[in-house]
Amino acid sequence: MSEEKRAFAYICPSCGKSVYGERTQFALAAAAAGLVCDCGNSELTAEPAGDHYRVTVPCGVCGGEHRAEVPAGKLLRGPGVGLACPETKQLCCYIGDPGKVQAAARELEITVQKKKDAQGSFVDDVIMYEVLSEIKDIIARGGVSCTCGGKGCSVEVHGAAVDLVCPACGGRLRVPAGTDEDLDRLCCQYTLTIRGRK
Repeated sequence: MSEEKRAFAYICPSCGKSVYGERTQFALAAAAAGLVCDCGNSELTAEPAGDHYRVTVPCGVCGGEHRAEVPAGKLLRGPGVGLACPETKQLCCYIGDPGKVQAAARELEITVQKKKDAQGSFVDDVIMYEVLSEIKDIIARGGVSCTCGGKGCSVEVHGAAVDLVCPACGGRLRVPAGTDEDLDRLCCQYTLTIRGRK
């Protein structure tokens, strides 16, 4: 009869991928266990210390690293345990039954990715804010036109650029918004011209 295995899973704060590994109960009881991400930039460790384990978790939720003390009984037996990020209160690591941990890790990966999509949507938040402010000023003084003769525009914001769209013909002008140089270039322009669709 093969010995029961315990699984570990976390999201790497460096590359954003789900990291999963299994260890036998015997190996866990005998010595500290480590689970290193394929990218090599993060490692979960679980070290036996009497009736509990000292667990160090790289946190894919907040980007930091957390330490927790987990009772040995929970770590070695039963369905397992989920560890939460103290900053966000969101679960960031699972230890326990392999089937349950695999399912939980998939959910965690989706949750973390959604959070990143919602929050970190701009390459540089400050530059994007400044570029949008500058574009707003140019629009306010009537400085945006289209070669089709249309006036004004609608604005679409992306990760590292802003698209100005002509309401008359649908022509677009992409304004880069990711670096200081992008902002400097825009600040030199009094007007912006969209290339119309003929």
